[in-house]
Amino acid sequence: MLSRFLSVTARRTRHQARRLHAGAGAVVAPPPQALVQSGIRPESLPRHVAVVTDGNRRWAKARGMLTAEGHEAGRRALEHTIGLSHAWGIRALTVFAFSQENFGRPKMEVDYLMGMIERTIRDNIDEYARNGIRMHVIGDPSRRPASLQNAAREAEEMTRNNSKFHLMLATCYSGRWDIVQACRELAGEVQGKTLRPEDIDESLLASKLATGVAGEFSCPDLVIRTSGEVRLSNFLMWQSAYSELYFTDVMWPDFGETEYLQALSSFQSRERRFGQRNA
Repeated sequence: MLSRFLSVTARRTRHQARRLHAGAGAVVAPPPQALVQSGIRPESLPRHVAVVTDGNRRWAKARGMLTAEGHEAGRRALEHTIGLSHAWGIRALTVFAFSQENFGRPKMEVDYLMGMIERTIRDNIDEYARNGIRMHVIGDPSRRPASLQNAAREAEEMTRNNSKFHLMLATCYSGRWDIVQACRELAGEVQGKTLRPEDIDESLLASKLATGVAGEFSCPDLVIRTSGEVRLSNFLMWQSAYSELYFTDVMWPDFGETEYLQALSSFQSRERRFGQRNA
């Protein structure tokens, strides 16, 4: 699905470029039609969007379907969201694919989700590589199956030179774990006498967090959570300190272009002051 979406988007972009006449300076393609029709200002889009993809099981149960079918529907929604984010000019997307707390679910479901995440990576990695998408799988690698860990390493290596769009799949991830592992890394540097304690500041700690791989796009501007739950559930605890939060009752498998545009419209309606007072 993502392969088809990115291919269609690439053809559309090339067609738009051919229609533009040469002029002074750089040629800029017009913004995607969906943004224009929705009144979204492309120049004010969030640079980094993070999503808590909640509601797959409840979606399936409400339809008399198997849990696995709900997760597969969620996978399709994920691939569509990746394609939309890439096409619209968002620079980074972090998806809460599997939390450390999710290990409390039945083993059969955990194993299925790990396999599905691996398939998602392997099925799309060639398209990511061709379309400027850099993939990162963030979270505790020690808790992932070896086959998933191998797929993550291969994807990260194949896309390491891409910079158009950062895709971070948070797998075996928790926000508290992220802060602890960053502190441990800093403590090791202090112990090894390559860092002085007084040199540790917020910027340095942030660079050690899992999302630090995205550089300037490490902190989300917008965090979206689906399915009616109104909490962060241990997701990007440090990074979301000044994120705009958007909650929707829509279950993740039903989260499509219309719902995404509504979230972006809500984001653009807010005044971001970062603790300061505007004149």
